[in-house]
Amino acid sequence: MADFDAFAPSQNTKDCTDQDTFGTKSTKYTWIYKGNAKQSDYPDDACTPFYHGNAQIDNLQVNEDLTAAGTVQGNIVNATSSVNSVVKSFNIPHPSKKGKRLFHGCLEGPEHAVYVRGWVEGGRTIFLPEYWPDLVDMNSITIQLTQIGSSQDLIVEKIDGLTIVLKSGTGTSIRCYYTVTATRKDVPPLKVEQDA
Repeated sequence: MADFDAFAPSQNTKDCTDQDTFGTKSTKYTWIYKGNAKQSDYPDDACTPFYHGNAQIDNLQVNEDLTAAGTVQGNIVNATSSVNSVVKSFNIPHPSKKGKRLFHGCLEGPEHAVYVRGWVEGGRTIFLPEYWPDLVDMNSITIQLTQIGSSQDLIVEKIDGLTIVLKSGTGTSIRCYYTVTATRKDVPPLKVEQDA
């Protein structure tokens, strides 16, 4: 039989309550220890070992897969690859109703895309962010315009670098909301249908 002297309690001082751990914090990414003693080999007079139903750790390095059956919570998630889930949403304290929470779901589509939105009043130009040529495929740009106040027969006259020039077919002053969307080029195209 294995030597379990380390588990044997001192005479008349057996204490099997769950205790806090102690020691010096290790900063190394090392493997989590798992013993290989069988329950049948465990000494009858030793305390039953605890396993981690709850654990606390400062940093976790996952080399392969991480599977969660419950809820993953946190303030910051930094993923250098991709995060896959059935749905994506946010859950925050309700901004105007005490004791309530606000849930919103993410709008999804068959591409990795970004957008900018705003309004034009009196002018005829939409200015895109200076980093867009490095982030998006400029040939993938689409533009949605919503007229404000009256029909203006709005037209996208041209896209010239970081500017989108609008035109009113009625010759009136332009007042509109806009949303400009483009596909990211810094990541591979999304493969929409994949094998199970």
